[in-house]
Amino acid sequence: MPQLERYILSRLMGLFGFFALVLVSVYWVNRAVALFDKLIGDGQTAWVVLEFTLLTLPNVIRLVLPVAAFAATIYAVTRLSSDSELVVMQAAGASPWRLARPVAAFGLIVAAMMLVLVHVLVPVSRAELSARQSEIAENITARFLTDGSFQHPVDGVTIYIRQISERGELLDMFMSDARNPDMTTIYTATKALIVRSDSGPKMVMFDGMAQSLRRADTSLEVTRFTDFTYDIAALLGAPSAGRVDWDEVPSWSLIAPPAALLSATGSTVGAAWFEMNSRIAQVLLAPVAALLGFAALMLGGFSRFGMWRQVALAVFGLIVLQFLTNAADSAMRGKMALWPLAYVPALAGLAATGLMLHIAGRPRRPAPEPLPQSLPVEGTAP
Repeated sequence: MPQLERYILSRLMGLFGFFALVLVSVYWVNRAVALFDKLIGDGQTAWVVLEFTLLTLPNVIRLVLPVAAFAATIYAVTRLSSDSELVVMQAAGASPWRLARPVAAFGLIVAAMMLVLVHVLVPVSRAELSARQSEIAENITARFLTDGSFQHPVDGVTIYIRQISERGELLDMFMSDARNPDMTTIYTATKALIVRSDSGPKMVMFDGMAQSLRRADTSLEVTRFTDFTYDIAALLGAPSAGRVDWDEVPSWSLIAPPAALLSATGSTVGAAWFEMNSRIAQVLLAPVAALLGFAALMLGGFSRFGMWRQVALAVFGLIVLQFLTNAADSAMRGKMALWPLAYVPALAGLAATGLMLHIAGRPRRPAPEPLPQSLPVEGTAP
């Protein structure tokens, strides 16, 4: 890479590091404050809060990197123009296409970072975050069950436990479930246990009875049982474990998803293919955003009033690019066969970049010189 292009690339990388650090810090602090209020309110320790905020960091970086690349490009080119360095480069024969090469290299570097984040780090962190949320939910479930007092975990549900033994047994348990407006069920058991399962925590009752009162005809149904399992995770609104989202699956598993993965996600191969193409499209947005901002700033010549018009055009182009991305995601959400639409925003951004660089690279015609005013002829009236 020539020295001129290395100089531009070094300016871009330095500013990119600054903007990425600032934007990640601001976004991450906002997310951390929300997690802090929620987890501390649930009685969790500061270590759990720190662990959760660290697990959300890869996704925050993924969201911020394209914006940081765009902001670094805008600021770097604006500084080069205000310091007259850009004018000197263009006067030395550097065309907009040549000046775009270090910006393209910079975009590819950011795309490589996005590649690692989108395909590896974000799925792994989200899977770990989901597992930790399930564990925390089970701990919260257990904390609702205290002996010697009536507990109301949700509206319409009342739980009473006479005593909790040292082995974790719930002795002489009473539970009333009146969430169904047509029927109220009362469970009583001499002993109960809370056990973990793939679908979340369960309450197993022993030697008890279930009394269901139908309000329509005031009939009472009595069922005696030696053991009965109740889904306490659904009762307390805890997230069900064992359910896998596509954003928790690494990309290499999306190429040919096994039957077990399809069963865990409850989806199809088409959904996996849609997720894979969406991730690839996210990687392409970073270099396209940088090139789009650079091409917009190349329009027009040097002005003492700055490049605010070009900056406004670049910001407008980024907004349109994000709008196209959201529109493509909405269109593909219900129709998996439309997965090629994922690449339309990146292709549109590259087309707009090429058009603006072509316009900026055309030779400008000099302004016509004003005609000299005719001088009066000697001996005639002026």
